[in-house]
Amino acid sequence: MKRIVIAEDDLFMREELGDILLKEQYEIAVVEDFRHTVREIEKCSPDLVLLDVNLPGSSGFEICRELKKHTAVPVLILTSRDQLSDELHALDFGADDYLTKPCHKERLVARLSNLLRRYEGRTHLLDGNGFLLDRQTYTLYVDKTSKVLTENEGKILELLMTRQGELVSKEELFFALWGTTEYIDENALQVNMTRLRKNLKEQSLDGRIDTVRGKGYRLL
Repeated sequence: MKRIVIAEDDLFMREELGDILLKEQYEIAVVEDFRHTVREIEKCSPDLVLLDVNLPGSSGFEICRELKKHTAVPVLILTSRDQLSDELHALDFGADDYLTKPCHKERLVARLSNLLRRYEGRTHLLDGNGFLLDRQTYTLYVDKTSKVLTENEGKILELLMTRQGELVSKEELFFALWGTTEYIDENALQVNMTRLRKNLKEQSLDGRIDTVRGKGYRLL
């Protein structure tokens, strides 16, 4: 069952969209905390995102751009503004489709179905700006070559990719690998990080992981 995340701050509209999607046999998740909208969406591992433009904090345009930096998930923008400039703006920021609210149920369902077909098999791929990671098998793809990483190496790279350019603390990596931050020997993280860097170097991706001394790591 495909999972669709609804990022809409209007309660009535959110419930209406949810009812439509449930009747079409989709699994739904909703974002209600808009302080860290991108992170909330990514936590749901969606197959598609329905994204309103006018959200508290960052606009839907900005959220769409951030999502597209980290994942191949399709995004359908919803807005109450019926202007060509807004539609073009949405597409410029990486949106895959655009609908004006209120939208006809049949049109919405058709657009969703079309996007999901187009992206079939691609939503589990993360784009690292020069390489791809299959987050299901932890296979690293660079140009026409591929390399299967160990589970721990894959988890490290996946977390760094979903936060590309941002600092990921050692504690966050401990939790991603072992589900806890207590009683973990930091050397165990270092061993996995060294192996991952070696594999990246073999794929001509040397220097992509930056060490922030005493704090953690980030993907360049």
